[in-house]
Amino acid sequence: SDSTARLWKLDGSPVIVLPHESNINSIDSNRDVTTVCWNGDGSLLATGSYDGAARIWDKNGRLQKTLNKHQGPVFALKWNKKGNYLLSGGVDKTTIVWDVQLGEVKQHFALHNDPVIDVDWQGNNCFASCSTDKNIQVCKLGSEKPIQTFTGHQSVVNVVKWDPSCNLLASCSDDHTAKIWSMKQSHCIHDLSEHSADIYTIQWSAANSTTPLLLATASHDTTVRLWEPERGLCLQTLRKHEDPVYSVAFSPDGKLLASGSFDTYLCIWSVQDGSLLHHYKGTSGIFEVCWNEAGNKLAASFQDSSVCVVDLRNLSSVS
Repeated sequence: SDSTARLWKLDGSPVIVLPHESNINSIDSNRDVTTVCWNGDGSLLATGSYDGAARIWDKNGRLQKTLNKHQGPVFALKWNKKGNYLLSGGVDKTTIVWDVQLGEVKQHFALHNDPVIDVDWQGNNCFASCSTDKNIQVCKLGSEKPIQTFTGHQSVVNVVKWDPSCNLLASCSDDHTAKIWSMKQSHCIHDLSEHSADIYTIQWSAANSTTPLLLATASHDTTVRLWEPERGLCLQTLRKHEDPVYSVAFSPDGKLLASGSFDTYLCIWSVQDGSLLHHYKGTSGIFEVCWNEAGNKLAASFQDSSVCVVDLRNLSSVS
């Protein structure tokens, strides 16, 4: 909320501050940064802001492009797999596909009736978006109409995510449910309804030949659940947190799950049996957790404006 994004290096180098200066097209002086997203090779970072702009930076913190089109805060950003397009969604009810090299709009979609909360690419040319209008739209570049519309949620849809194979789409909502969808039919194939409060986020496990595909859901009911998507079965309910859980992340090998909650705890769980392996008490509520590529470090961002990195190699097991 200080109108900056920051690049931190773990070798002790000075932090790189990415200031979000006033946007001449902004209808609001608020420049809070709402979302950040690296491209696939880590060479470019996209940031979205309340001033309605998406910005692209290089890894040294130099501003490369400022993308102005949204008429209000940008809530979601995602790069496609090739890295040539950036997808944005905003409070103006629209999604925009940007040509990154040109810094221009590739296609503008106005298909929702209320603000767009999240977006996710299915591949390089198709994507899903969700909204406070309770609907999910699946769109394709070059087509003005959605190629699929998923309805069934009874409240705000918070997150949409394609599984690693891009065959299944998961969504979660303030209606206490998560749902799994297939492009082969318009109604959900599984309605995951065992949570007792809003589901804030979801996460698929990585594609891995040694571990099964799983979906994790994190809820305001203080629990995390692990689901087997083929049958829609809840395999584990992870209970340790005492406040809403805002973030979950699978380790790269799919064997561990990290969760972060407003109770200040970062927890690390065994996916196989649901046991709590480690927990770390932070300084305030946790908004986001993220693994490094090697799976031996976890980053967490906190409500008190701090960011911490936990090295699992230095943690002892929890009894």
